[in-house]
Amino acid sequence: MVIADGVPGGGEIDLDETIHQPTRLRIMSLLVSLASHDRLAYGFVQKHLGLTPGNLTTHLRKLEDADYIAITKEFQGAKPRTWVEATPAGRDAFAEYLVNLERALGVRTSS
Repeated sequence: MVIADGVPGGGEIDLDETIHQPTRLRIMSLLVSLASHDRLAYGFVQKHLGLTPGNLTTHLRKLEDADYIAITKEFQGAKPRTWVEATPAGRDAFAEYLVNLERALGVRTSS
């Protein structure tokens, strides 16, 4: 848990450490930018973010353990494919993370 004291508007701000880690923040940003229930191929995420397979797998596992993403493995013909998508809980957690980050930075978004 990352807590920022003395933020504008008072109070403590809790930034979700699972998301706050830079690589996982990049992964979640990529996934929540998609429409709900859309998914990306593992290989696309790896190449797009410039990660090694081991590094990506480690971060995906942490996000999956938090129920922020779902990983689906299936075959297309004889080839195995791995798909990654943000879960509803992951989308909610990311939205909350952004609200808390904006509070920490003193940013107000117009609605």
